[in-house]
Amino acid sequence: MLPPTDRKIVAALRADARMSVTDLSQRIGVSRATAKARLDALIAEGRIRRFTIETDTDQDSTVRAITLVELQGSMSRKVIKTLSSIAEVTHIYATNGAWDLVVEIRTDNLADFDRVLREVREVPGVLNSQSSILLTSVGG
Repeated sequence: MLPPTDRKIVAALRADARMSVTDLSQRIGVSRATAKARLDALIAEGRIRRFTIETDTDQDSTVRAITLVELQGSMSRKVIKTLSSIAEVTHIYATNGAWDLVVEIRTDNLADFDRVLREVREVPGVLNSQSSILLTSVGG
């Protein structure tokens, strides 16, 4: 399992593999030197094997899920801030109805998804959640 800073680096580069080291450091909240050192280490260790592009014809092997979250009323800002700090959380949307937030999660495998889901459920102010793993795109 990767340390939190390394997980943030991988998540940021998944979103934009062409990101500069300066942008990467700002995105994950560390110094440029730290971002560069951790990126170099991830490459040297073989944790990052290549930088590539994604096209509309690529098959994505990552696990993607939508998690619906019910909040304790006055805790929404703290919950959103905490969820935003989880590297594998790619988007958070406010919504209406029975659920308060829609959280998109992207991980490398089901074990990592399970870990992230536990992290989400343990956030103070999260009352309930329901997740759906995204399978095959069927349109749009």
